[in-house]
Amino acid sequence: QLQLVESGGGLVQPGGSLRLSCAASGFTLDYYGIGWFRQAPGKEREGVACISSSDGRPYYVDSVKGRFTIFRDNAKDTVYLQMNNLKPEDTAVYYCAVNGFRLCVLRDRDYDYWGQGTQVTVSS
Repeated sequence: QLQLVESGGGLVQPGGSLRLSCAASGFTLDYYGIGWFRQAPGKEREGVACISSSDGRPYYVDSVKGRFTIFRDNAKDTVYLQMNNLKPEDTAVYYCAVNGFRLCVLRDRDYDYWGQGTQVTVSS
């Protein structure tokens, strides 16, 4: 059974940091592009970061650029999202997803498998 399992969410104060993990089970991440998405209450899901399986170059939306870092450890079949200087507007459920195109894209319709999500709450 193919699964993605996220972990690492929680409650953090503004300015704090969290590292989200997304572990693959039943398949290897080597041949997939990977994205992190988030959905805040009452809002549409948005892509925040992605990384391809070919050149490994990441891409970030402007709202997280300079604060978030996506990186992958293929040996562990795990991808991470390091989030620094968190802001209240980062509060959302965060999802990882993989696409078989091996691309770094932020269109959720391009993704084949999704994790269950992990809650991130930024509040004082």
